Amino acid sequence: MSPKPPVAALARPTGTFAMVAADQRDSLRTLIVEHTGRDRAAIADAELTAFKLSVARELGPHASALLIDRQYGYRTLVDQRVLPDSCAAILAVDALEQEPGGPVTDTDLDASIDPASVVADGTRALKLLIVWRRDAHRERRAALAERFVALCRDAGLASVLEPVARATPEEEAAGTFDLNASIVEAARELAPLKPSLYKCQVPDGGVGTVAGIAAQAERIDAVVDVPWVVLSQGVAPTDFPRAVEAACRAGASGFLAGRALWTDALPAADPNPVLRARCAARLRDLGEIVDRHGRPWWDTAAHRATEGATR
Repeated sequence: MSPKPPVAALARPTGTFAMVAADQRDSLRTLIVEHTGRDRAAIADAELTAFKLSVARELGPHASALLIDRQYGYRTLVDQRVLPDSCAAILAVDALEQEPGGPVTDTDLDASIDPASVVADGTRALKLLIVWRRDAHRERRAALAERFVALCRDAGLASVLEPVARATPEEEAAGTFDLNASIVEAARELAPLKPSLYKCQVPDGGVGTVAGIAAQAERIDAVVDVPWVVLSQGVAPTDFPRAVEAACRAGASGFLAGRALWTDALPAADPNPVLRARCAARLRDLGEIVDRHGRPWWDTAAHRATEGATR
């Protein structure tokens, strides 16, 4: 049997993934404003870092991996060994183009990240967000994704590629944007680059029946032969468990989610009790769902082919 690939370090013993995202940057400040009504200018960077470290401490013991960014918390997370050994660290390496209070409009690789230093930190994976649109920049974004996957492979790190499909201005004006079709089209274009893990949106925004969402998610599974997971942005927290089950029934291996897990804690003066109780319970329940319905990473087409080739 061949050695385990880097992606195995992010998985549960079942080969599925129950991972927490805490790599939001200005978007986290926006979420705090939305959930508390506070003045944006009064929310200091130190508060964002403190919240993320609380998420790591309280949810890390129930997660197979946790994603964080270098701007708000990564160094402390590593130096203080905040995560238990059962929860791998993933570092976001996307440099974001984002106006305060607005969405991320484009990304690039953060040139300050040194993969060798990341490996020395004990971090097991890197993550890159790609804002995917049907526009004139598709080839550039595909080349960026390819460079990211190669960088991770050369460093011995798992690569988590996260394309998020968005409408072009023309599609928005004409009302022609089709989320489900765009998710599949992005996957058809970028999954063949063979990231260790492919992270994508839930079809239909997670609204509908398990059977209905699963039928749409099967279109993703048909064009992705590496392990894939879903994110929670755009899905109501109450809908997310059903969305995860549907995606897993269609071939997904789990989730890498933030907002559906920890937003309940944002209004609290002390988020720790809410994270420790309500949010941790939600994460444990989601872990049971992926264990029951998710496809183990070793049972994906890419890994079966690799295993067969080494026999």
